[in-house]
Amino acid sequence: MQLLRAILTPLVAAGVLAAAAPLALAQNRGDDTLVEMHQAFRKGDRKKLEQLLPAARGHVLEPWAAYWELKLRLAEASPQEIQAFLQRYAGTYQEDRLRNDWLLLLGQRRDWAQFAEQHAQYRMSDDREVRCYALLIDHLRGTAPAALPDDVRSTWYALRDADDGCTHAAGELYSAKKLSALDIWRKARLGADANRPRVVRSAVEIVSPESLPQVKDVLDAPSKYLHARATARGKVRQELVVLALVKLAGSDPDGAAYQLDNKWGVHLSPEERNWTWGVIGKAAAQKLSADAAGYFANVTKDSDLNDDLLGWKVRAALRASQWKTVGKAIDAMSPEARQDSTWVYWKARALLSGRVTDAERAEARQLLEGIAGTRGFYEQLALEELGQRVTVPPAPAPLTAEEKAAARANPGLNRALYAILLGLRGEGVREWNYTTNLHQSGGMGDRELLAAADFACQREVWDRCINTSERTKSVVESSQRFPTPFRQTVVERASGIGLDPAYVYGLIRQESRFIMDARSHVGASGLMQVMPATARWTAKKIGLPNFTPDQLGDRDTNITIGTAYLKLALDDFAGSMPLAAAAYNAGPGRPRNWRNGPVLEAAIWAENVPFAETRDYVKKVLANTTNYAALLTGQPQSLKSRLGTIGPRDAAAPEVNKDLP
Repeated sequence: MQLLRAILTPLVAAGVLAAAAPLALAQNRGDDTLVEMHQAFRKGDRKKLEQLLPAARGHVLEPWAAYWELKLRLAEASPQEIQAFLQRYAGTYQEDRLRNDWLLLLGQRRDWAQFAEQHAQYRMSDDREVRCYALLIDHLRGTAPAALPDDVRSTWYALRDADDGCTHAAGELYSAKKLSALDIWRKARLGADANRPRVVRSAVEIVSPESLPQVKDVLDAPSKYLHARATARGKVRQELVVLALVKLAGSDPDGAAYQLDNKWGVHLSPEERNWTWGVIGKAAAQKLSADAAGYFANVTKDSDLNDDLLGWKVRAALRASQWKTVGKAIDAMSPEARQDSTWVYWKARALLSGRVTDAERAEARQLLEGIAGTRGFYEQLALEELGQRVTVPPAPAPLTAEEKAAARANPGLNRALYAILLGLRGEGVREWNYTTNLHQSGGMGDRELLAAADFACQREVWDRCINTSERTKSVVESSQRFPTPFRQTVVERASGIGLDPAYVYGLIRQESRFIMDARSHVGASGLMQVMPATARWTAKKIGLPNFTPDQLGDRDTNITIGTAYLKLALDDFAGSMPLAAAAYNAGPGRPRNWRNGPVLEAAIWAENVPFAETRDYVKKVLANTTNYAALLTGQPQSLKSRLGTIGPRDAAAPEVNKDLP
């Protein structure tokens, strides 16, 4: 209640709430109304929203209440009613959110005149489908820049699911001969590789609608299709074969390789063969197959592959110690991909492998210096390659009273925190991000971001504290980026069972961002995101009597169970922090399999983790750990010393916690 009152007071002062509005109303009946409206919105209950809206007038979250009510009936609302909403809540996230929704509706209706009028006032500009509609209008008006086909293609490719905006724009540009048949077929290939049949069908409908009946056969039974006599002719036949090979590779890369090598390769163009070998190589690499590098070796022109396939070519080459291939594949990536710290680091390492010339050494050093720092996994590794350790960066000048006051008076930040503390976390996070992002004129500078982060820290909304502070460019405030809530509990519990407290903090930061009531889609809960079954097993293992999973909501119990499980995982993997982190995220069975194969430096092993979520998780937990260790000890730290090497389990070593769930 005190936190909500602390948020309401500056809102009244700023004029966001009427000064005469009783605070008690906003905190009691009004809050209940908002929560009830949110539930009705999620259920699609339009009638209930209409009934409750009058009671939400004057509440700090009134813009959300009005948005929910109008959003559910937007298709039937009049332009005048929509404009009235946009004017009433001008400047808010909800205004821009509704305009985004309306733009999508106008695009679907092909109402280009009204779309163009509304798009000119659209500040968010982060919806890819809306962007495609806007690019299409430029094309229809004849005002499109030369880069428009590239913009449509890249935006369309970035969307994993089928949409109307980019698909329609791609179709129009294809009809105008500004996109090629290959551009469209490549989108179909991406859909097949991602197991998105609607994406495949929507692309094929543009370039070869008469082939749609065969597409079903291709996607449902690719092996059967490849063994049968393909009925299509020419380019269409070839592309349908490619789609079948791509689909087959997902489950059976060796089978797809056999089909390509022994039957279909001679019927495909060089580009089609290269792409297909790339997909087969990727599928094999994701299975950690020793054949992956060999499949990629069949690609005769790396520029025929996209960044995703080239990334997997690099990973397979790293496992096979093929450093020249690593460098060449990175060189073939797009300029944007080559700037990613992952590929900058591995390009530098490739340059430093084998017999190194002075020019290569100088280029590698320049690459490493360009990314070296404390921000992330590869930034820290680059720092160590340059002979330095991770230390706590100098703190920026303290925030002034005026800077803090400006953040506390910001209506968007206040509404966001109010929503989060009321339990409407999703809405609050979106409004907070909108308010702090660079969508408005000038955006927030580093000092404003630090002040906003401080506002969240003081309210113990740690995820917004961390994420906001992470966006500063010229300064680093480590106390915001790496907070240590519940420090006594975490340090005492971790130290008491032989765990590095920095490792525990690094994991909690990645798991929950210190959100006490965090709950994942699979049922993990609390600070350390423990699954109920895992918690029961761990409680039994450590002799915790009378444990029930509902106790995971208790902070101390969650830390006790989470740290105990982490220690058991660490023991099971002989003290390997990367393997234990992978086990914590993906279960122990997978990393037990992933460690088989050659002995690798752990950075190469981590980069080859097949699951994108776990790959990202391991790297972030270890980078977090190194930063927390520097913060907690005040001493320079090494990420490399925490990584070590990873290979098959020593058969002579005793098995520990082999029943780890």
